[in-house]
Amino acid sequence: MEELTLTTPALLFSAISLIMLAYTNRFLAYAAVIRNLHDKYLEQQDESLIEQIKNLKKRLNLTRWMQIFGITSLLLCVLTMFLIYIEQHVMAIWIFGIALLLLILSLALLIREIQISTQALKLHLSDIEKHLNT
Repeated sequence: MEELTLTTPALLFSAISLIMLAYTNRFLAYAAVIRNLHDKYLEQQDESLIEQIKNLKKRLNLTRWMQIFGITSLLLCVLTMFLIYIEQHVMAIWIFGIALLLLILSLALLIREIQISTQALKLHLSDIEKHLNT
């Protein structure tokens, strides 16, 4: 097995940073949509709005966990670099492995969130198609 060097965990910095930027953009988009739905719901208590709000709540929760796992992964990469620096190589390998697992979890949650988003958009499209066909 090759030795873990400082550059190995450092390679993940740019990838994790870009992922976190994407997660933050998703979060901000959800916040805007939720505020808009809140105002609509106050005007008219429509059942379809409640379903949309429930869907967004689920997606927002997933995004929160995606962010938590991604940030923790980045923190563990930094810890790995420190452990390599102080020559604690065995511990560094384990911590880096945990960081990779957390990154995998974060990306798996992203896949689930995308599935939910796609399902919600399909419902909107089918609703539009119903109105077009009438």
